[in-house]
Amino acid sequence: MSEIRVTLSDVARKAGVHVTTVSQALRNHPSIAATTRERLQALALEMHYRPDPFLRSLVAYRARCPTGEKMPTLAYVTNWHTRWGWKKVAAHSGFFAGAESKATELGFRLEHFWLHEPGLTQKRLAETLAARGIDGVIIASHSRELGDQLQLDWDHLSAVKIDYFPHEPRLHNVTNNQCNIIRLAMRRLAGLGYRRMGFVVHRGWDHAVDNNWTAGYLTAQQELSPSDRLPVYVFPDSHPVSRWVHETNASVLADPVPFRNWLERYRPDVVIAKAAYVLPLIKEMGLKIPQDIAFADLFLEEPHGNFGGVRQNHDRVGAAAVEIVAGQLQHHKFGVPTIPIKTYVDGTWFDGASCPSRNVEKAALVAAPSERESVVSR
Repeated sequence: MSEIRVTLSDVARKAGVHVTTVSQALRNHPSIAATTRERLQALALEMHYRPDPFLRSLVAYRARCPTGEKMPTLAYVTNWHTRWGWKKVAAHSGFFAGAESKATELGFRLEHFWLHEPGLTQKRLAETLAARGIDGVIIASHSRELGDQLQLDWDHLSAVKIDYFPHEPRLHNVTNNQCNIIRLAMRRLAGLGYRRMGFVVHRGWDHAVDNNWTAGYLTAQQELSPSDRLPVYVFPDSHPVSRWVHETNASVLADPVPFRNWLERYRPDVVIAKAAYVLPLIKEMGLKIPQDIAFADLFLEEPHGNFGGVRQNHDRVGAAAVEIVAGQLQHHKFGVPTIPIKTYVDGTWFDGASCPSRNVEKAALVAAPSERESVVSR
């Protein structure tokens, strides 16, 4: 026999109050006295009241869709040097594309707000969102040098941020799983027969992800022989911090002389990095890929077979951000969470000619002449 659901009306009838009073008390509405809220909450718990999730979703949907508005809007808030400068960065343009596609799929309209729009202050933005009934917000593409705190009317917003900045407030967060992305690359390269894996990373880019790139690399090294654990090459080497913290303005090319010294000293059999960091320098040194040294791209955009590496699935990060905000709106959850939840999106490995399997090559070296030919041709 199915269990009979206790309704708000049942609780209100037993308490001798209006059903609206019970509803507001269970939502901790400030218009209800604290003693009354506590009494009604205790009574609801005693009566085993549980909200109807489908009814709550309908109420939340109606609240977001006033008469005459075709579809509810989500705000996509960026804080970049220019209005669309973030679109020139593959990751950030991917975030937005994924968010826009998912928003459309779920019945939302995604609208971009740029914090440096002339005359737009954080206070003015908060007023604009409130006036237009926009209560779902995605914070994305936030340059660190432009500030690390947002002060909006968070109590009336369901929000999530993409990536790590701004640090305040501590919202729910979705980002690429940089730590696992490089570990994935190293596991796949190890399976292909590579042992001396060298990692090259921009200091500012590593700092931007709370050093998860180097953390993943150092963790994965524990599975290698101590003699094959190479030091990460982090550039630029020099200080002060101001040279590299503004990574959106810094050159992405590794420092030529230190990089050459690192490469010649440690002699990795494969370099793991973003292509722009090192490929021009490797070519300048007269080295051929993969004949002289193999290469795996951690920022693989289109897997066309020429390069092996990891596609970071930036569009899935943006899509996940919309799903999180939509879920909060559905369950009528607003404000800065007591315990923020971080969602990581893994990357996808693709084989490529820049890092071919060395296992076949090794097998060919030990095979008899007739056997060698059959191994290579397979």
